[in-house]
Amino acid sequence: QVQLVESGGGLVQTGGSLRLSCAHSGSIFGIRRMAWHRQAPGKERELVASFTTGGSTNYADSVKGRFTISRDNAKNTVYLQMNSLKPEDTGVYYCNINSYIYRERDYWGQGTQVTVSS
Repeated sequence: QVQLVESGGGLVQTGGSLRLSCAHSGSIFGIRRMAWHRQAPGKERELVASFTTGGSTNYADSVKGRFTISRDNAKNTVYLQMNSLKPEDTGVYYCNINSYIYRERDYWGQGTQVTVSS
């Protein structure tokens, strides 16, 4: 059974940093993309950062230059380093893995809360 477990969220002041981790367990075949999404109160979930197994990396315009997505294959972990945090970065951050073997599958973690105080 596949599980994604996020950690690293918390309360931080404007300008601070946090590093989110997403540890995934279970067998996932045909991974195409690993990503972080976030959902602010009253807003739809949005893609924050992602990378594909083909090597391309993508960031939302609002986080470019401040956030970095990375992975440690040996630990089955995806990270999101967040620097220069702003109050508008507040939200629940979700880890997502997209795969395709015969059909597309999306796996999600339970989310971790990030709150940036002004």
